[in-house]
Amino acid sequence: MSIAVCGGSFDPLTLGHLDVIERAARLFDTLYVVVVENSEKRTLFPAEERVDMAREATAHLSNVVVERHVGLLSEYALARGASALVRGLRDTRDFEEERRIAAVYTEMSAGRLESVFLPTRPEYAFISSTVVREYIKYCRDISALAPPAVARRAAEYFRKR
Repeated sequence: MSIAVCGGSFDPLTLGHLDVIERAARLFDTLYVVVVENSEKRTLFPAEERVDMAREATAHLSNVVVERHVGLLSEYALARGASALVRGLRDTRDFEEERRIAAVYTEMSAGRLESVFLPTRPEYAFISSTVVREYIKYCRDISALAPPAVARRAAEYFRKR
């Protein structure tokens, strides 16, 4: 059985993330989507809310499991029996950074984890969580940038402000 992990802060999950997740889910028997908590990162949405949004956005994918993790992604992946880490790439800058990170994952896992890079479809290449967060902060509609579950939470965020 092939198992992979797709990790990130997903603050928030975008259509680009969802596209990569859907495509990776077709390649692996089980795909863990992991909301990784990074104490260095200031997030807009709390981790549990990001997990809920990711679960709702991926509910149509029967082989996807969404979980939260604090710590090293490589340790999480090895504990789940994964052999691959899935990473989405928007452009060549992403590739350079992800290639460096892949080397770290390989080293940390003693060669037991491979990084699988999936290029983002062109229509999603301009979308980043940073852009979506800015739209949310300025009360703009994000339905063209994020899954409905995220757009709904963003609308709730608007109402709270």
